[in-house]
Amino acid sequence: MKHNGLIFILFLLLLIGCNQKNVDQIRLTDFVNPFIGTDGPGNTYPGATVPFGMVQLSPDIGIPGWDRIAGYYYSDSIISGFSHMHLTGTGAGDLYDILVMPTNSRTSKTIKENGNRSYSRFSHDKESATSGYYTVDLLDFGIKAELTATRRTGVHRYTFPKDDHSAITIDLGYAMNWDAPTDTYLKVVDNITIEGYRKSTGWAKDQRAYFVMKFSKPFQEFELFSNDSLSKTNEVRSKNTKIKLKYQTSENEQIVIKTGLATSNIKGAYKSLEVEVTDKSFDKIKEEASDVWEEQLRKIEIETSDKEAKSIFYTMMYQSMLAPTLLSDHDGFYKGVNGNIQNVTGFDRYDTFSLWDTYRAAHPLYTILHTSRVSDMINSMLSHYKETGLLPVWSLQGNESNMMIGYHAVPVIVDAYLKGITGFDQELAYEACKASAMDSTRQIPDYIKLGYVPIDEEHENWSVSKTLEYAYDDWCIAQFAKEIGENEDCKYFLKRSESWRNVYDSISTFMRPKDKNGNFLKDFIPKEYTPYYCESNAWQYFWYVPQNLEGLIEKAGGDDLFEKKLDSMFSYDPSWQDKLPIFSTGMIGQYAHGNEPSHHVGYLYNYLDRPWKTQEIVREIMDTQYKNSPDGHCGNEDCGQMSSWYIFSALGFYPVNPAQGVYSFGSPIFNKAIIHLENGKEFRIKTINNSKENKYIQSIQLNGNEIYRTGILHSEIMIGGDLVFVMGKNPNKKFKIDRNQKFLSSKVYQ
Repeated sequence: MKHNGLIFILFLLLLIGCNQKNVDQIRLTDFVNPFIGTDGPGNTYPGATVPFGMVQLSPDIGIPGWDRIAGYYYSDSIISGFSHMHLTGTGAGDLYDILVMPTNSRTSKTIKENGNRSYSRFSHDKESATSGYYTVDLLDFGIKAELTATRRTGVHRYTFPKDDHSAITIDLGYAMNWDAPTDTYLKVVDNITIEGYRKSTGWAKDQRAYFVMKFSKPFQEFELFSNDSLSKTNEVRSKNTKIKLKYQTSENEQIVIKTGLATSNIKGAYKSLEVEVTDKSFDKIKEEASDVWEEQLRKIEIETSDKEAKSIFYTMMYQSMLAPTLLSDHDGFYKGVNGNIQNVTGFDRYDTFSLWDTYRAAHPLYTILHTSRVSDMINSMLSHYKETGLLPVWSLQGNESNMMIGYHAVPVIVDAYLKGITGFDQELAYEACKASAMDSTRQIPDYIKLGYVPIDEEHENWSVSKTLEYAYDDWCIAQFAKEIGENEDCKYFLKRSESWRNVYDSISTFMRPKDKNGNFLKDFIPKEYTPYYCESNAWQYFWYVPQNLEGLIEKAGGDDLFEKKLDSMFSYDPSWQDKLPIFSTGMIGQYAHGNEPSHHVGYLYNYLDRPWKTQEIVREIMDTQYKNSPDGHCGNEDCGQMSSWYIFSALGFYPVNPAQGVYSFGSPIFNKAIIHLENGKEFRIKTINNSKENKYIQSIQLNGNEIYRTGILHSEIMIGGDLVFVMGKNPNKKFKIDRNQKFLSSKVYQ
């Protein structure tokens, strides 16, 4: 009997060990699907990168067009090479720097659509990607391509068949969409090393990518081209340069290429190689990239039986960390916005600030998950200010594009300051915020003088949208001023923050364009897309007063009328005759989840004592506008904003006012979620009776105490604790809301 008992105990221990092994083998990176957004309007790329890294090594179809704005489009069937830099989910056709393409004697087909470059067919059956790794078989050549990355290097591994005419081409003249080379340089240092740079223009006018490539196998000979003419030297400089490295390869022979990058100079590129990949194998680099992603993804651990939702969630976490991107090298040098090489110490310089998009949810998310990195981002914005006299608007590769509207570095900085994030010069930050708000360009003088931005028929001026977004940014500066004792500034900017009232039309009950004489635009149709609204219409921009929702509701006629208008927002469908622009996607009535101005609107029922309507519409958006498939984004992912909306909403709350430190409750979808904070605390979210049908909150407890409000403070999250939602299939219309908590998000700092 004792013998049998011992066997039983050993069996149990073995079983526990096996189960523990299975648990240990489950990695969150396994749930990441980098192909989400590579089809449809998402404009994402599937290639290899690490969180906030300088390198985005990804396949290029090689044919220009909106669908291929990130270099890759899932519906295509050819690949023209692998370039080292890409934008994630934007509408901007820039980068595609330093194209690499392996070839051999098996095919010599070219097409004019990709500039008569060599290409290969590929199949999704022979393609896969995960965090920090991408692989595809180039079917025409029989070559297997694999890509991985570190913060400043891209690493290729190509497995060749036997061929006496294998080759690797590095093409610096390759360009498409808005991108164009202006000056390129290639030098053969020895038979395993080449170096060079690619300077280019496009949306960002002065881009510089310096690089060094090290090859695991010496090339036997090379052909170096300058503007398509064969050179007899070992270095060339011209607008278009390329080099073809020639090899004899045996069956399944592998060649690894390590590419170090810098925006400062070639020395910085050498340092990238030296520090990050020297003496490391491809597999080791791939493993380290995966581990870096795993560490970041584990900042939120969720519990759910819905594998599709889990894949969407962790892919959204992954995509939320693809921008901003690293700009400085290991010695702190980088290409500045003023055209000079700059140097910073004590922080990493970042760029790719798509602020019109990301200030809404991505940057508030970073204050929770990446607190230590936020100060580097703000210091980067302040470096931009020191180089130009203004904060960034939409900055890329050490350039200001001035794309979109607002001065939305302001809410990012103010949000961080009010949340107690340190590590940046607060006096300089305040100075920079004021300077951007008093700029002499982008119709800000008209806005200051008239109290609104007037119609300007000479160009697309987005007058109503500018008025509303400038007013919000001004409110943020007022909060900053109040906190540091600048009382006169506080009064001045609070007054400016009410400028939204100057474009509100009580007749149409919409925010309506005005001319410089104060006359509203005639023949006004709210659902039309016109030059007066930034990528939106009057329906979508009506709700953009997050700094004073109480005032907006009162102006619109009170709770009942506001609720009816909000109901209409989600039910007034476009007709088949309406001409919807490319950015109006993810439509639910007039709500357009595919574009950022709508992102907070579903949460506004919380301010009308109708929280169950927020819970209902937020669930509908999550269920219908995100999928675990290549067409899983309903609009441009936009450098982390679309994904950050999902992360917040899936957890059960969202920053309606993104510089406030308050998150409005929605409808959580996971049984359990644990946020592992950088301060060592844990914030735990538990959802009781959770299911697809049980989308309505019945009660809420915070740290064991029942609460009667529709939001939670940032400070309550950051000290750690427990948030418990009890869910049900029917709305709890008796859920009591403390009236003092109703407008929490618009009154904390008033």
